[in-house]
Amino acid sequence: MQGRIALEGMEFFAFHGYYDEEQKIGNKYGVDLFIHTDLQAAAQTDELPKTVNYEVLYKLVHEEMKVPARLLEHLGHRIIDRIYHKFPHLKRVKVNIYKFNPPLGGICHLAKVTLKEKR
Repeated sequence: MQGRIALEGMEFFAFHGYYDEEQKIGNKYGVDLFIHTDLQAAAQTDELPKTVNYEVLYKLVHEEMKVPARLLEHLGHRIIDRIYHKFPHLKRVKVNIYKFNPPLGGICHLAKVTLKEKR
């Protein structure tokens, strides 16, 4: 039984950005995470070890958000790698990372990067 686990709308204050100033003053970021995996055992047994623990996923994302990156693409790649390292049985991982009010010289609610990887 294939299924999807999602953590949407996670928010962090972090120090990412191409410009040195962005890495000094920080900004608010959002992350959406989508995990595709077999949920048959969890559905049948009602046991947490048979699925992907949401709390563990959140902690992995939170830890990566603490490490500054110049590009959201690089940050997304690191998050995906960490998740596959912890849960190698996953089928597919997708991550959206968005920076609120990016410094573009005009009004823009958010800049978003989406990365997907299938292993």
